[in-house]
Amino acid sequence: MLASLFARYKLILLAFTLLVGFFAWHSQSFEINASADTLISEDNRDYIHSQKINQQFSPEEFLIIAYKPKAGGVFSAQSLENISRISREVSALERVKAVRSVMNVPLLSKAGEALNANLDPSEFTQNKLNLSERELKALFNDHPIYDGLLVNHEQTASGIQVLFKPDLTLQKLNADILAIQEKRLEGPLSKADKAKLKSLKQQAAPLENALRDSRNKEVEQLREIIKQYRNDADLYLGGVHVLGYQLINIIQNDLKVFGGAIGLAICILIYAIFRRFSWILITVACCASNLFITVGAFGLLGLKATVISSNFISLQLILSLAIVIHLIVQYREEAEKAAEASQKELVLQTLKEKIAPCFFAGFTTSLGFASLLLSNIEPVSTFGLMMIIAMVVTIVCTLLLFPALLLLFPREHVTESSSIFSGVMQTAQGFCTKRSTLIMVFSIAFFAVSVFGSLRLNVENSFINYFASDTDVHKELSFIDKEFGGSTQLDIVYTPPKTANPDKNLLLRAGDVQTAHSIQKSLAEFEAMGTTLSVVNFTQLAKQLNNNKPLTEYELTAIYWTLDKNVREDLLSSYFIEPPAQLRISARIKDSTENLDRGVLLADIHKQIQAQGVAPEDYKLSGLFVLYQAMLDQLFTSQILSLGAVFLALGIAFCVIFRSIRIALIAIVPNIISAIAVLGVMGWAGIPLDFMTMTIAAIAMGIAVDDTIHYTHRYLQELATHTPEEAVARSHRSVGYALIYTSLIIALGFGLLVFSDFVPGVLFGLLTGLAIIIALIADLTLLPAMLQKFVRGPAASKA
Repeated sequence: MLASLFARYKLILLAFTLLVGFFAWHSQSFEINASADTLISEDNRDYIHSQKINQQFSPEEFLIIAYKPKAGGVFSAQSLENISRISREVSALERVKAVRSVMNVPLLSKAGEALNANLDPSEFTQNKLNLSERELKALFNDHPIYDGLLVNHEQTASGIQVLFKPDLTLQKLNADILAIQEKRLEGPLSKADKAKLKSLKQQAAPLENALRDSRNKEVEQLREIIKQYRNDADLYLGGVHVLGYQLINIIQNDLKVFGGAIGLAICILIYAIFRRFSWILITVACCASNLFITVGAFGLLGLKATVISSNFISLQLILSLAIVIHLIVQYREEAEKAAEASQKELVLQTLKEKIAPCFFAGFTTSLGFASLLLSNIEPVSTFGLMMIIAMVVTIVCTLLLFPALLLLFPREHVTESSSIFSGVMQTAQGFCTKRSTLIMVFSIAFFAVSVFGSLRLNVENSFINYFASDTDVHKELSFIDKEFGGSTQLDIVYTPPKTANPDKNLLLRAGDVQTAHSIQKSLAEFEAMGTTLSVVNFTQLAKQLNNNKPLTEYELTAIYWTLDKNVREDLLSSYFIEPPAQLRISARIKDSTENLDRGVLLADIHKQIQAQGVAPEDYKLSGLFVLYQAMLDQLFTSQILSLGAVFLALGIAFCVIFRSIRIALIAIVPNIISAIAVLGVMGWAGIPLDFMTMTIAAIAMGIAVDDTIHYTHRYLQELATHTPEEAVARSHRSVGYALIYTSLIIALGFGLLVFSDFVPGVLFGLLTGLAIIIALIADLTLLPAMLQKFVRGPAASKA
């Protein structure tokens, strides 16, 4: 069958050319969506509640430009002029609804007796009043609303808040989607609801894509605007969408720069090892074809890369390269043994020897990634699905394309020569033969240390720390986070208990405001807490307007209705709704707080709120901070469940592949050790388990599985006609070199990521490289030592 198939190898190459062209075209549809909200599962209960709260209170979408003058004060004439000019230029952007700054916000304390229903807020702004620098400092000092929002507390920097118009059509679609998703909280959806939900999401998708593109374009436009003022001030741009923009940019840049660097390094190393340009061409063609087909398939299926799955290209490169190198080494071995064989005979014999172990290696690697499907974190399970697709493409395409390409070249005449790794191989082989017990004792000790290290793992996620501390991106996000009230949203929605005879003329009851004030005051005690805004800030402003005298409930209501409608909406619409009366306290967490334990902080916030006499059923926490923390809490459980499931699945698969429980148990040991070792290193090194690092163990397993199957398969072949010691020696001299070449090329290639500014990329490169080396050592020492000791006769392979 193989002979007849590859007799038409030119047709196979033509078919692949057309196939790659087709999928390369559709790869244009593939997207990287690295916005922070892609890490949250839409079916998550907390997510649905959070979306409902956003729908009720309608908080505005905004970005902040921080202006820190290099000379003069923040309220100097030069600073105010520049802030005005920046505001005018920003206002001209198509989607900008309003720009707030110290120049145009209403300074109501200057209204005096003019405070009435006919008040024009624009008449009481700095643009109109032209107050002195001293007056402005006094006015904004500890301002109930503007402090920490438009001016930092030390008054060394000013904030320009850019508010954007909502997409009303998308807003309506999202409201309809949310209404159906809410039904999931009560039970399964009907077929009609599922169909409607699918239809609504399809309608919303292009609008969301357009909005995301607009946001990215706006970030670039804002950067262009502020760039011209850098001689006078340090300027920083911050906000959730800025973070998403930066993540996409740095991921795309790393894919281009380091993808190319890794590819170049691989080419150089392949030539250094095999000394033929044809092997470089075949390797590049196989890897590139696999990537184009996979990316095109993702584009057709609508699968998007998130922060979690952004490394799939690197992973597929690993998987493709591993199969190619095993095939090259096997071909060269066949060429050395059969000096008179034709190229076609060598290619077919190579496939006969390697098609089964490559298929089984790919299948078991897919099981490793399939473990991610068990995660109830949607982006993680989607990543698992993406890697299963990538693995299928890699196996099928490489086993078809490699031999077809190889048939284009004349056969290689291989003479036995000493490899630079011959000494290493002989040492490893001798150690396995003579010190097998010592190897196993050391492995047990190493495993124990790794287990203890893995028990030290904690879960944490800081988006600011995704960027190296010396980069402009980190400095920018960190400045906004520290000086302008934090970067991660936390909402506390308080629903006051109902009273027997409520006064319908009152806007707010004094008791409700006092409770909200107590909650807000208790939040301020936390070091990581940034700006907090609520109706309390409105009452504090009202107190200032009343000559610092407290207001009664009725006076507060009177002042509220005295204010202009737009002012009322700015001050209260996002913090108070009725009926029923609900008060929202909008807080932001400072992501850059040193040694911040978000889980502990969240638990402490609950304790503080309840300490104010608020019953658990009367308040609800929501926002990105709560959603991220809920996801992080699931990571540890998800990791344990997925690893346990994949170990079980691998054990069953090994039993089927090798038809021996004994061999299956031996083969799974290196895989368990490599996976646990990586987690142990992370634990001892204090590297937290987050959305990125949680995939490392699965990757380590996938790599170790490939090498384990190739080595075990060869050992059992040799054992049929040789003693165990000879079988180990012959396996080391053949497949052992393939293991070394594959592992070192991949480890060195991914070691280049250490130069990235994207910290998760650096960790991914280092930990993946470490996983490869640990797997290599285990497969060249522990695995043969155990096989030699416990699988000693030809009959063992049939047991």
